[in-house]
Amino acid sequence: MRPTQRKLPLAGLVALTATSALVLSACTDASQQSGSEETGGSEETSSAAPTFDPSSVEVNEEAAALLPEDVASAGTLTVGSNTEYAPAEFVAEDGRTPVGFDIDTIHAVGAALGLDVEVQSADFPAIIPALGTKYDAGISSFTITEERMEQANMIAFLNAGSAYAVASGNPDDVDPENLCGLTVAVQTGTIQDEDIAVQSTECEAAGEEPIEILQYESQADATTNLVGGKAQVMYADSPVVGYAVEQTGGQIEQLGEVFDSAPQGIVVAKDDTELAEAIRAAMQGLMDDGTLAEVLGAWGSEDAALDTAEINPSVG
Repeated sequence: MRPTQRKLPLAGLVALTATSALVLSACTDASQQSGSEETGGSEETSSAAPTFDPSSVEVNEEAAALLPEDVASAGTLTVGSNTEYAPAEFVAEDGRTPVGFDIDTIHAVGAALGLDVEVQSADFPAIIPALGTKYDAGISSFTITEERMEQANMIAFLNAGSAYAVASGNPDDVDPENLCGLTVAVQTGTIQDEDIAVQSTECEAAGEEPIEILQYESQADATTNLVGGKAQVMYADSPVVGYAVEQTGGQIEQLGEVFDSAPQGIVVAKDDTELAEAIRAAMQGLMDDGTLAEVLGAWGSEDAALDTAEINPSVG
């Protein structure tokens, strides 16, 4: 659920009630509806999966020394996340608790910095504008792009891509190389949302039928409408697609290969270079000692971890 792309399938997490009202938790994605409460946000959620104990992380004194005084003295890192994009960030079955591999990652970063972490649920497009005022940082499957780096500092920590999904067996014989004339479901505000609009324009320019784009605030709704047959294709981050396949019990399948792999990162206000550097140093420590791979591996994504934490890395 975030403009630019991602990759890799996620393995087994929880059962889901398979009904026509199928809800998964989302991008985010799979059962959830947007919420505005500070620590959660959805009444309909998929079961929580792996959990990470931040107390297992030792404080990285060198990284903690880089913290700006206001954050260090507060003792808490306030983080904005769109908790509707499973398995990266979503809400546990208690309806309040944010979970997911991004959530576990930011708790590990906080522990390395000697800070508590408070994750607040937010609309995805509202996170970056609120950095430095409402939030110290944001983590929400943010693909690193030149445009975003003009608005915020981005600390890279994993690599992911995009993927398509269709009903199992591909009954409409969808060709991933040509979606012209088809109905495609996306979550609003994501890179996939932006890209599918470009694809539709290209279809028309080539004299073909435009793509009918179904935009949903929740990735869960995009998945539900693919399962229900309203959409012929779903377009999302690859971890989201992999999770949705798992959660729907195989009612949908990934179409083709993962593509457009790109780094994702934690976002910090553009003028908050001290906090960005502290988070970068903490993240590098988590990479070096294997904690990041452990966190992501619990969600089936250990291969997504990067080896080097960079602030505003060069992207193609």
